[in-house]
Amino acid sequence: MLKNATIWTPKLKKGSGPVYLAIANAIAEDIATGHLMAEQRLPPQRKLAEALHLDFTTVARAYSEAHRRGLVDSVVGRGTFVCGKRRPRIPRVTEGRPNVDMSMNMPPEPESAELLELMQAGWAHVNGRLRDLMRYQDFGGSMEDREAGALWLRRRGLNIEPERILVVPGAQCALLAILTMQVGPGGVLCCEDVTYPGLRALAGQLGIKLVGLPMDTEGIDAVAFAGACAQYAPKALYCNPTLLNPTTCTTSLSRRQALVEIARHYEVAIIEDDAYGFLPRAAPPAIAAIGPELTFYMTGLSKSVGAGLRIAYMVAPDAQYAARLASSLRATTVMASPITSALATRWIRDGAADLALAGIRKESMLRQKMAARILPEHSYVSQPEAFHLWIGLPKEWTAAAFAAQMKSSGIGVVASDAFAVSNEPPEAVRVCIGGIATRDDIQHALELIRDTLRVSPLVRPAVV
Repeated sequence: MLKNATIWTPKLKKGSGPVYLAIANAIAEDIATGHLMAEQRLPPQRKLAEALHLDFTTVARAYSEAHRRGLVDSVVGRGTFVCGKRRPRIPRVTEGRPNVDMSMNMPPEPESAELLELMQAGWAHVNGRLRDLMRYQDFGGSMEDREAGALWLRRRGLNIEPERILVVPGAQCALLAILTMQVGPGGVLCCEDVTYPGLRALAGQLGIKLVGLPMDTEGIDAVAFAGACAQYAPKALYCNPTLLNPTTCTTSLSRRQALVEIARHYEVAIIEDDAYGFLPRAAPPAIAAIGPELTFYMTGLSKSVGAGLRIAYMVAPDAQYAARLASSLRATTVMASPITSALATRWIRDGAADLALAGIRKESMLRQKMAARILPEHSYVSQPEAFHLWIGLPKEWTAAAFAAQMKSSGIGVVASDAFAVSNEPPEAVRVCIGGIATRDDIQHALELIRDTLRVSPLVRPAVV
């Protein structure tokens, strides 16, 4: 056994692959044989590089690989120490690895030369109309843009006249207009007991009281909704019934029908946020198709085509409501960008939007399989086409502590209290597996999450 850790040098086996992997393998072997002991300090990377006549980056990569395997841990200013088998560790950021932000719920970016070519062709087409598109347009979108919106909504089984569709700059402003008109300050709004944080923010800004409703695997508890209608006389029910943000719960057809019947009985409007409704290969019909006369429907392109495409389509129960919404929106947003609207219209008509949706769905399914392979069984809930996970935490962890620990490891996740409405939130976190992160980044982050789930927040590697 080496007494002086600073002179430890690995015995590299010939033909064992890349040198950095050979060094990491040597660390693992020396730990297994007792030549390296738990809490023993390894040589500084630069000194080891000089001793082995290697460049610094090779040794840095080797230490990073050993860190990824859980063999070593680093303390800034003190060096790298062996973890060994005696003490589990909470992983930290590995050297040379990018930070991975899994807090923003964005779709993955599909790699498709065909899609990129089609999107660029669409951009060139719109660029040719730039003079006209730089002018003010009719509010709610041109008839061409509304017709494209109607075409897109048919993919969700909705046959809506273009005159009832408003083209708006993102679903958030649509939600603001609906809440302002339909609920208003002091009004009561029912919603899922864990729900989209943007709803909470708008409700707080408008002085709207939220009443969170319990859920089961089929969606909002219908009995609880009926009870809330009788007790609170809400002006509306907000729901995100397909791949709910954050839990990915999808409300069953029978439950959607039950909620519509209750809403009819109590004359309560329904606000359907169908942001993720296009992702599943076989989703239940939209609530707006079941109860069109009482449903305000909205869906954006940010989750199904691309996060930067800030265009949404909203549908009111009838033409009168649509006109009132148009007036409200005109006062706050004036109009959706004609350039962005024209680009969305072009991509819907030439097939680029469908190709993007298919690519997002395919990539999400691949990443879901990765999550199933890496994370402990039954540790999270999700759906095959979703690009976020709802991870339940072991009893040793609180959501805040887990999120803080992951942040220190370079991984951004969102604690459950960001979604809680009225009840005590579960100890859970939402994790996005989409965004600009590569599959390697996602795999690395999921492995860190898995390792952190396995240890107590009180366990820390000791250093001497």
